[in-house]
Amino acid sequence: MKLIHLSDLHLGKRVNEFSMLDDQKYILREILSVVDREAPDAVLLAGDIYDKSVPSAEAVQLFDEFLCSLAARQLQVFVISGNHDSPERIAFASRLISRSGIHLSPVYGGAVEPVTLQDAFGPVNIYMLPFLKPAHVRRFFPEAEITSYTDAVRAAVGQMGVDTAQRNVLVTHQFVTGASTCESEELSVGGTDNVDASVFDPFDYVALGHIHGPQNIGSTRIRYCGTPLKYSFSEARQQKSVSVVTLGEKGELQLRTVPLAPRRDLRELRGTYMELTARSFYAGTRTDDYLHITLTDEEDIPDVIGKLRVIYPNLMRLDYDNRRTRAGGQITGAEDAARKSPLQLFAELYEQQNGQPMTTEQSAFSEALMGTIWEEQP
Repeated sequence: MKLIHLSDLHLGKRVNEFSMLDDQKYILREILSVVDREAPDAVLLAGDIYDKSVPSAEAVQLFDEFLCSLAARQLQVFVISGNHDSPERIAFASRLISRSGIHLSPVYGGAVEPVTLQDAFGPVNIYMLPFLKPAHVRRFFPEAEITSYTDAVRAAVGQMGVDTAQRNVLVTHQFVTGASTCESEELSVGGTDNVDASVFDPFDYVALGHIHGPQNIGSTRIRYCGTPLKYSFSEARQQKSVSVVTLGEKGELQLRTVPLAPRRDLRELRGTYMELTARSFYAGTRTDDYLHITLTDEEDIPDVIGKLRVIYPNLMRLDYDNRRTRAGGQITGAEDAARKSPLQLFAELYEQQNGQPMTTEQSAFSEALMGTIWEEQP
């Protein structure tokens, strides 16, 4: 059985105030071309369909068109909600839509029933588990000790009663311990949302969403397929792709990737103003890509953003890196706050206000409090 694994479309997303909607339309057409070439039995969409829990009308329309295109190809499609999605909105009309082969995960209610597909080797059970926090699970298992994300997912998986003699696939959206992250992901303070990979032992393949860089966790059996587009400059060197999974007999799994080429790439450039504006430098390149430019000039260039956008119209971010900025301990314009955890930012603020760093006890208390607040957020 052949499966195509996608996640983290983030439809409607803006990157540095640039709308990505046209780029998302383009990449969804590219994904449909991959689907046509690969002819899979099913498509797995592992959460963060939208970038916001209340998506724009344009984002909803785009996803509607994508689902209709998949349904027209008579595919089985499995969609779960991620931490950016509203579970209720993703689940809307799911019982009606399932007749078209589009399976939308319901809001978690303490039980998960599989959808079973058949191939020459027998049944394949597809389980859909939307993004969960301990608070989402605890009320359905009052006698269980659920204090961590691992506890929550283990309890949810334990309820499924997975028959390990058969082939089983889980579509879920969590941060699995050991995954490599980047700055565009929304993760909790101190890694309190980590899930241990051992909770996924009953499954032959785990289609993960949440982490934007494509990667396996331990083996090909547990995989993040990554985003179809680059959504931050920390992803600039990543190769985005579609994951294609083939399940043979029990225990046989093949994984390969199909590269995706975006309408516009997201790149970083570095050099002096004269170097980057020389025709010999930019001639023959894609000057309409989304760019982060770091200038190494010692003096600021007047109206530099306006001048650079004559050549590079989609300049998203501009920094200087020179003696002055290095002496100040940072590169001007760099969004350092986006790279730091809330605990680090609070610790810096505390030290500025009090003239001394937090004690170990204060730091531990702050981390625990932030973790509690994070868990209780809807």
